[in-house]
Amino acid sequence: MRRPLPLILIGLLLILQGQLWLGRGSLPSVWQLGQQLQVQKKQNAVAQRTNEQLVSELRDLREGLEMVEEQARKEIGMVKPNEIFVQIAK
Repeated sequence: MRRPLPLILIGLLLILQGQLWLGRGSLPSVWQLGQQLQVQKKQNAVAQRTNEQLVSELRDLREGLEMVEEQARKEIGMVKPNEIFVQIAK
């Protein structure tokens, strides 16, 4: 009678250890998921900064006609009516 109980307990202990090291939610898989989470957080931070910059530029383009005018003057040489364009060659 005494022999089966220790064997059953040892078997349960082995099953629990197997789950801890090899099963779903095991220590190695939790560590790997933690590493993936850190990488994803870094990527999200970079994407967030890019999004904030784009939102700022979009806001400037929507609200600030001066910026649009400045870009047009630089890129295509826009001139306002009754304005004289003088180009100085360097």
